[in-house]
Amino acid sequence: MSLTAAEILDQLRSILPEDRLQSDACALAAFQSDGLTAFAVKPKAVVVPRTVEEVVATVRWCHDNSIPMVARGSGTSLSGGSLPHADGIVISLHRLNRILQVDLENRWAVVEPGVINSKLSAEVAHAGLHYAPDPSSQQVCTIGGNVAFNSGGAHCLKYGMTSNHILAMKIVLGDGELIEVGHPGGESIGPDMVGLMVGGEGLLGIVVEITVRLMPKPESFHTVLAGYETLVDAGEAVAQIIASGLLPAAIEIMDPLSMRAATAAVGAKYPADVEAVLIVELDGSADAVAAEKVILDDLLAKSGSTAIQVAQSAAERATIWKGRKSVFSAVGRLSPDFIVQDGVVPRSKLGFALTQIQRLGREAGIEVANVFHAGDGNLHPLILFDGNQHGKLHAAEELAAKIVNLCIELGGSITGEHGVGMEKRQFLSGMFSEDSIECMKRIRLACDPHEISNPGKMFPAAEAASLSMYGLHPLEQQGIASRM
Repeated sequence: MSLTAAEILDQLRSILPEDRLQSDACALAAFQSDGLTAFAVKPKAVVVPRTVEEVVATVRWCHDNSIPMVARGSGTSLSGGSLPHADGIVISLHRLNRILQVDLENRWAVVEPGVINSKLSAEVAHAGLHYAPDPSSQQVCTIGGNVAFNSGGAHCLKYGMTSNHILAMKIVLGDGELIEVGHPGGESIGPDMVGLMVGGEGLLGIVVEITVRLMPKPESFHTVLAGYETLVDAGEAVAQIIASGLLPAAIEIMDPLSMRAATAAVGAKYPADVEAVLIVELDGSADAVAAEKVILDDLLAKSGSTAIQVAQSAAERATIWKGRKSVFSAVGRLSPDFIVQDGVVPRSKLGFALTQIQRLGREAGIEVANVFHAGDGNLHPLILFDGNQHGKLHAAEELAAKIVNLCIELGGSITGEHGVGMEKRQFLSGMFSEDSIECMKRIRLACDPHEISNPGKMFPAAEAASLSMYGLHPLEQQGIASRM
């Protein structure tokens, strides 16, 4: 029998200071969902530790009492990855937010999981360094959350995902054991334990300290915004750029709905009479960028672009990226609710995938705003709906499911950077064999014998198919009201 909220709090008070515990209705409501707000569950209590020792004590207590626990940063996950368990607690890491050490000579830093992504780059900017992964939510998302979901960002085409920038970690496993993996020098012997933990979505334990790689800030940039008559033309331009051997720092595509949202939200400006814009950015040494600029300009001229805008200053470059990175939140100006999808297709099939998404949206009678990391085929269709209208959430979920299956059929992935979480767990078997999934489960059990660390996430659940395309109880079935 599970403990009541009162019993949980009484026992936690014996190992933690009173101010580390939150249990009033308002506090619990703030933690009941992440960025996938179509679904929500209130936990029994929230623990806000301020030290690693407090995390260890809390996890050990959860293990000893078989209490489910969910670690959480800023709650910007878009897959339900930090959704609480109704019989468990949330361990909020936002107070573990110190930059513990910076080694400028060897270009690494040690941070706690609650450090905001952009804060780290600001901290080392004076030394000409930065932390390369740049999710759209980098002004608010935490590095711990980035580690959990192996986040990417606009510039992951050239610089890679979070996994390419993590050197070492301290992790509290599901039984409360504190382990260290990796090495600041980046060289380790034996299995790649850092690689195993990054992207683990909290199922293997809680990361409490992270050593990250710092990169030199590029000397020069060349940022171009090119307009196209169709999304397919823009997609084909991406394939041509990559096929040329050129490796831009970023290649992004936006469609009319996403452009309209960005214009309304932050005043971004785009060419008139285009159905898509392609944002391409080169960076590096001044000489290298000058040489690559000639190649890129020729490729864009031959790709059928109808309008080209080149950022003439750092301010103009910032404006272009402000518009792109505002889209996820800005779409809220166009629709009361939306689902942010996250699938991957091979670059060679990008144009075809876009036409199919448009077709699926038309058939469902649902508007879809497309904005994505085009360079690596990472799609982010935003499916617009009004949850107050009966059946609209279900219709949006069905469309999202069709898009995920399309990605699988085209040889892609069910997720590029948002993770599986609750949203996509029913699609995992479409990518992996039963033996592969069983192997993943055995690894999870080795780290978390009682399966209390972020339970119910990632792995397919037999009961989910009857509840939702995403394997999660819709809000109306839980009696909880929520809006995107």
